[in-house]
Amino acid sequence: MTELIPAPRSVVAGSGEVRLTARSEIYASSETEGAGNWLRTVLRQATGLPLREGRELDDAEGGIGLQLDPGLGPEEYRLVSDSSGVLIEGGSAAGVFWGAQTLRQLLGPDAYRRAPLDRDRAWTVPHVTIEDSPRFRWRGLMLDVARHFMPKEGVLRQLDLMAAHKLNVFHFHLTDDQGWRVEIKRYPKLTETGSWRARTKFGHRASPLWDEKPHGGFYTQDDIREIVAYAAERHISVVPEIDVPGHSQAAIAAYPELGNTDVIDTTALSVLDTWGISANVLAPTDNTLRFYEGVFEEVLELFPAGAGEFSEFIHVGGDECRKDQWKQSTAAQGRIKELGLADEDELQAWFIAHFDTWLTARGRRLIGWDEILEGGLAEGAAVASWRGYAGGVAAARAGHDVVMCPEQYVYLDHRQAPGEDEPVPIGYVRTLEDVYRFEPVPQQLTEAEARHVLGTQANVWTEVMESQERVDYQSYPRLSAFAEVAWSSLPAPGGRDFAGFEERMAVHYRRLDALGVGYRPPTGPLPWQQRPGVLGRPIEGAPPNR
Repeated sequence: MTELIPAPRSVVAGSGEVRLTARSEIYASSETEGAGNWLRTVLRQATGLPLREGRELDDAEGGIGLQLDPGLGPEEYRLVSDSSGVLIEGGSAAGVFWGAQTLRQLLGPDAYRRAPLDRDRAWTVPHVTIEDSPRFRWRGLMLDVARHFMPKEGVLRQLDLMAAHKLNVFHFHLTDDQGWRVEIKRYPKLTETGSWRARTKFGHRASPLWDEKPHGGFYTQDDIREIVAYAAERHISVVPEIDVPGHSQAAIAAYPELGNTDVIDTTALSVLDTWGISANVLAPTDNTLRFYEGVFEEVLELFPAGAGEFSEFIHVGGDECRKDQWKQSTAAQGRIKELGLADEDELQAWFIAHFDTWLTARGRRLIGWDEILEGGLAEGAAVASWRGYAGGVAAARAGHDVVMCPEQYVYLDHRQAPGEDEPVPIGYVRTLEDVYRFEPVPQQLTEAEARHVLGTQANVWTEVMESQERVDYQSYPRLSAFAEVAWSSLPAPGGRDFAGFEERMAVHYRRLDALGVGYRPPTGPLPWQQRPGVLGRPIEGAPPNR
């Protein structure tokens, strides 16, 4: 029981065990049928047992029962394993699903395999009562598929890994300077032109190395529908990000009229093949607004509200918008004067506010990075605070919902150790323990203000992650530590038992092995995980001011 990750709220051990056999059945009520189907599928694969569908809860004697208990909270669950079998009750279908994830852990690491290693082995669940519920509603992972594309099967795998860690928001970073990854039927050039680049920088942008082959890919609209449905079956909300008005060079390369044509020849632009922040940003014109309204109309259909607790949200980026071209653009300066704005910061705020109003009118909510605070916070918008805690504090005090994802703690592209063998060292050293001790709620907030913190999110930016193996290495085991931060109601950061967490990780590494996750071993990178000679960008300095 002590090996569970994330740690449950309450565990009371019994003195026996439930043995699953060829006669064991899984009963699921009509409301928990999805969790029952998922559990039956994964356990049949791992155990080789038939685990037939029970027609009544009594059929679960010596087996597994899943049902709702309206007295429990929405994601809360209770798992009781005793002489009559295993019963999982949840306040919602999501709660039952999280309880089923815990049951899989109790069965041992081999329960994560896709075929039985030994058909004669005994599959047992210790007698125990577990009561559990999440600390935060928003427990997120952001995956950047714009810098390096991840094929659909890899995305579905990421959703399975998230579910195994009780994470429930998948922030899907679909567009950037280096690529456009979602099919928009009314604007086919976004993927015909914008989804690939001729070559790619290998390492930090200061590196002299290049991968001299085209890189690209995109998700068809049916791919997106499949991903959203697959996530919903696992009680994960998918929040798409379409970046405006910066990080838009791929879109401008496809449709040059979107750029500041009175400043540069936008017809000469191609999809950016190196890293950093492009100066080529969207022109603040009516044509640009209408174009992106058309994009978002299709995005809303692909990512429907109701497909998860946070599926109403649409992320519009809003970060790192360089304003040099706007300062030089006669058209942009005319728009500032026409709207009675003070400067380019307010022009960006106007741009974001337009889509906040547009989305609100369609029953959706806008979320953006904390730069949307510049020039005035868009009414109704939520903020993802990435530049430390300050943006989250300001937004919460102004009455806006916040997702805490400060780069100094939960950017998983940052290096995990100071050693020279770390592959392509980027950013701050943030160890497994650093992530485990991260506290999402800023200390400056009052109790009332803190209620605006929806939760927290780890971000995986993929400039230096050219493959699924590199994403695995940077994400795990730190994402396992983050999952506990997001789920478990543990003591304050200084009181968290990292030594105890490491002991539980000894078993969890075996689960990750069974799942085929290429995590960073606690002793350091394996030879094939290193990238000798590839330049990174370490940042030295004290931890950020909280």
